[in-house]
Amino acid sequence: MVNFTSAQENQGKIYQGETIAAIATAVVPQQGSVSIVRLSGREAVSIARLLFDAPGNQPWESHRILYGQIRHPQTWQAIDEALLMLMLSPRSYTREDVVEFHCHGGMMAVQQVLQLCLEQGAKLAQPGEFTLRAFLNGRIDLTQAESISDLVGAQSAQAAQSALAGLQGKLAQPIRHLRSTCLEILAEVEARIDFEDDLPPLDEDWIRAQLSDVLRSVQQILTTADRGELLRSGIKVAIVGRPNVGKSSLLNAWSRTDRAIVTDLPGTTRDVVESYLVVQGIPVQVLDTAGIREASDRVEQIGVKRSQQVAQTADLVLLTIDAVAGWTLEDEEIYQQVKHRPLLLVLNKVDLSDTLPNLPVGHPIVQTAAAQQQGIEDLEEAIVTLIQADQLQAANLDVAINQRQAAALTRAQTALAQVQETIAAQLPLDFWTIDLRAAIQSLGEITGEEVTESVLDQIFSKFCIGK
Repeated sequence: MVNFTSAQENQGKIYQGETIAAIATAVVPQQGSVSIVRLSGREAVSIARLLFDAPGNQPWESHRILYGQIRHPQTWQAIDEALLMLMLSPRSYTREDVVEFHCHGGMMAVQQVLQLCLEQGAKLAQPGEFTLRAFLNGRIDLTQAESISDLVGAQSAQAAQSALAGLQGKLAQPIRHLRSTCLEILAEVEARIDFEDDLPPLDEDWIRAQLSDVLRSVQQILTTADRGELLRSGIKVAIVGRPNVGKSSLLNAWSRTDRAIVTDLPGTTRDVVESYLVVQGIPVQVLDTAGIREASDRVEQIGVKRSQQVAQTADLVLLTIDAVAGWTLEDEEIYQQVKHRPLLLVLNKVDLSDTLPNLPVGHPIVQTAAAQQQGIEDLEEAIVTLIQADQLQAANLDVAINQRQAAALTRAQTALAQVQETIAAQLPLDFWTIDLRAAIQSLGEITGEEVTESVLDQIFSKFCIGK
């Protein structure tokens, strides 16, 4: 990683660290039209000049694209025909000198270009090191850095929009405002401690009002934590039931694919089949499980056991019932195993039955005819309704905080509440400052104004190499 201490000692300056290099695009064998090798650091341009042959009089200027060939610096053998993009400090992603080789896609050319960069003195970048340098050089704050990671990993349009809002500073701005208010309160209190005889009495009503406003805002932002987790991770939905009730047909109809084999024979599905969907902006991992029954076949026994395990760990269980056969003893046995889980009853094959069976009360019921592609929209609406009932949807904020930010906000909330208790107990002003500083520290951890090297390592280690 970039040397954290050196970067902090040079605040206000641009940190041109040792040159790092990495492939900045996904490497897929024999696929992809373009691959990019990115360099950042003090030697990035000199390495580019050693490797890139730009014919004619093309100017090596910032934010220009050069055409030419990448050549071995000793043998001058051509490695690839490519484009070169120059982005000189401070107008670059990292605020260092940045160079990108835009090579042909695939594996060989881009790997050879990266190896040449390393042979000329560049160091292979660690995960997230480009973004870490952008943070250390003041181009972005920590919330924006985390939003970049969220944007890359977004599994739905809503998740991408939430990440983009964070990248645009819509989380950092209110957090900075809250921290600034706390600093103002602290300054007023400390001034009375140091210069009590020279200043008018402390306006405690104003301080109480300010603390209440800050605490209310912190609590409001905290309500987005569940939504953030939902948008990033989604929910896991298990389709369970006895054999031949249409579980696999339901998965295929829902995912609009033929992921699962469908036959009239009970026990066709022997293992858990997965499909990934997006339901009204929420990523959903759907698991079609083996029919749960007493099985003599060893392979089917393993499948049944896995089905039972999946049902106990899923965020939502879809207990599927055959409308033609009605509610059977086997259905009851499965119901007893999953009734304590978040549960939705799916009555399938309703197109083949004139009467509907009596089902356990207290659970939402959706009617489907999966083989005819019917009832899928009703199923999705029922799932979204369950999510909203659990209050996992967004509060009135464009962005949604992650677990690290939620933990810091919770600490700030606790400290602010403690300040209020301290004031109510009429304790000396010195006691007020202890929890005020704790709140300021916690709020600063969110944006990166108060952060340790270990926290940075933890955050950026989750990034992909090249970002």
